[in-house]
Amino acid sequence: MNGIKGWLGEKKTSLIVWLSLSRKTYRRFNNVIIPSKNGTTQIDHLIISPFGVFIIETKNKKGWIFGSANKPTWTQVLYDNRFSFQNPFRQTYRQKKILSAFLDLDESKVHPIVYFVGDCKFKTPMPGNVIRKRLASHIKRYTEHVFSTPEVERIISAIEKHLSESDLTSRDHRHSLRERLSSTDTCPKCGSKLVERSIKNGPRAGETFLGCESFPNCRFSRSTG
Repeated sequence: MNGIKGWLGEKKTSLIVWLSLSRKTYRRFNNVIIPSKNGTTQIDHLIISPFGVFIIETKNKKGWIFGSANKPTWTQVLYDNRFSFQNPFRQTYRQKKILSAFLDLDESKVHPIVYFVGDCKFKTPMPGNVIRKRLASHIKRYTEHVFSTPEVERIISAIEKHLSESDLTSRDHRHSLRERLSSTDTCPKCGSKLVERSIKNGPRAGETFLGCESFPNCRFSRSTG
């Protein structure tokens, strides 16, 4: 059922983008799997334009949504049921890092967006790039040309070449995701090393945990227990 909901959400997003954004200005790719040194990342929708590269992560959810930028999981409340799901803001952070490296782009020119397409309501303050309506309007807010025509063509050619030559599948990505999330060596958020740290203050002082080597830029942590 979740697979069907996800597929419907992606199709709805694709239709919105197709109808609302000029195909001459905004080149679109769907379901793009990009390799990295520690696995793969799967991008629902990728848009290339003179105004930047846009990564769109689609979530088809109903009910109330609770979350924040730093929490590893978010919560969906539907009637009397609560469901946890991976923080999509963190997902797009990793996608941005990997795609920027893959295409040799300045990260400031890559814009991740988390787009909720279901009948949902945010119950906590969300980052500015987490939205549930007006996707095309959000993208059109970027009006400064950051890529020349040759640069846009280079990026598009690189993606097209990768898609034509790559044999990576969604199954490969799911396998990579399971391995990455269970790793005790590599940060699943940014790909840096995980190092053992200890809590210095409070009632849990002395307890150890795994933290990202890139702290404070990345605040991922995992219990060692």
